[in-house]
Amino acid sequence: MQKIKVLVSDPLAAEGLKLLSFGIDPDAKYQYELDVNTGLSEDEIIKIIGNYEALIIRSGTQVTAKVIAVANNLKVIGRAGVGVDNVDVQAASMKGIIVMNTPDGNTISAAEHTVSMMLSLSRNIPQANASLKNKEWNRKFFTGTEVYGKTLGVIGLGKIGFEVAKRAKAFEMNLIVYDPFTTKEHAAKIGAKLVSLDEVFSNSDYITLHLPRTKETENLIAKDTIAKMKDGVRIINVARGGIVNESDLTEALKSGKVKGAAIDVFDKEPSIDSPLFFAANAIVTPHLGASTEEAQINVAIDIVRQIRDFFENNAVKNAVNMASLSPEDLAEMKPFIELAEKIGLILCKIISSKGGIEEVEIRYAGDISGIKVAPITVSFLKGLLQGIEENVNFVNASFLAGQRGIKIKEVTVNKIEDLVNLISVTVKTDKEEMTVAGTVFFGNNMRIIKIENYNVDISPYGYILLSRNEDIPGVVGKLGSKLAEEGINIANMQVSRSDQAKEALMVTTIDQEITKEILTEIQNIPEIKEVKIVSL
Repeated sequence: MQKIKVLVSDPLAAEGLKLLSFGIDPDAKYQYELDVNTGLSEDEIIKIIGNYEALIIRSGTQVTAKVIAVANNLKVIGRAGVGVDNVDVQAASMKGIIVMNTPDGNTISAAEHTVSMMLSLSRNIPQANASLKNKEWNRKFFTGTEVYGKTLGVIGLGKIGFEVAKRAKAFEMNLIVYDPFTTKEHAAKIGAKLVSLDEVFSNSDYITLHLPRTKETENLIAKDTIAKMKDGVRIINVARGGIVNESDLTEALKSGKVKGAAIDVFDKEPSIDSPLFFAANAIVTPHLGASTEEAQINVAIDIVRQIRDFFENNAVKNAVNMASLSPEDLAEMKPFIELAEKIGLILCKIISSKGGIEEVEIRYAGDISGIKVAPITVSFLKGLLQGIEENVNFVNASFLAGQRGIKIKEVTVNKIEDLVNLISVTVKTDKEEMTVAGTVFFGNNMRIIKIENYNVDISPYGYILLSRNEDIPGVVGKLGSKLAEEGINIANMQVSRSDQAKEALMVTTIDQEITKEILTEIQNIPEIKEVKIVSL
């Protein structure tokens, strides 16, 4: 029987390790030779990694490009947990190495920790405990509040947010939800009302965050958004550090605008000097959302099962990079796969304020209709969901879309006028429909040719500003002047007009990303109605 050598370079629960023991499955195709060797430096891993077909890690091991370069026998990297920041995924993909994670193993633990933080915050449990252990009997100082009948605003209705909402409903709380990628029907499953982000801010007694950290969500909770909230609001973050501006929240806690905060994650970790540590009405924990015995066991068992299934059955689950295709299929599909993801990224931006997604129709026309379009559809969904789902990948994109109640419809048409091939995607929300279309010319030259009702011709690379404005003289000059003031160079600009609405769409390719502050200043140009930036 062939042996598969497996290196476990971070501590892993024994329940997972047992699944790789010799003789555990008499019908297995392989025996697994297990080496547990933790605390290795980059140089130490480089010396030995060439001996292994599989590597299992947690957050401690740094799988750098240098490590991957000499991992000539490595087939799969398994992360027992969610984040893969410690893996150079691009280098692994180029080497043909599958990178897997276990996104579901800590869902319940994170949800329960969120609820625990909310209840501790409401009843001043940590402060009362510390006071009593200090031999003080100060009941009157720790009068709490009931969560019964209060309004909980859930920002992000993914797996963890959904589980938190279910548990809050059991406390008979009123639930309102903001998630631009879910539907009213999905929210209604747990008795929640889907509302705008500003409505969550203005109507919630408690706000809980369940978002990935992205450029769009960084400092989502900051001075300007806190000002929109009810006086005495309580804020809970067991998601990701950086979503909350810790200094601004500390000031709001001191002023009393925010009654209390329960924070498990920080901008920089490990963290020992956050200003929140000195706020008497803040509860802080050292990133314990997934730190339960059950979660550690779950992720260990999950990753080992995924590794075994990869070798035994050629099955790939929870891959964060693309599973291998045959060279022939990859050569044919690669430009369409890349184009579809870019269309998804554009639609992700322009629909974020236009209601929950109900249905996606992807129309394949011309030559493209004759190839397998399923991987292309998945690539589009990956791009579409990247702004709201953490660790969305080519394996789980379809599942996550289904989980959000998004219906996917594929249409193939053999003939098309003018173009050899066309991918046209229409997203239907509960408010309106939006379409983005693109094509691939000879030489794998990708172009976006339609955005909403505007005909365009743009190369989908770099940083692109999409701005809808009044179709009147002077707007182009004002935008150009603002960018020039900020030292931002324009690589390309084009304007597409809509006679019916007396509006125009400016598509401006720039050389660098811009800050939220600059984007706000552009939005404040009177003639500009809406502006988005897309990183392609």
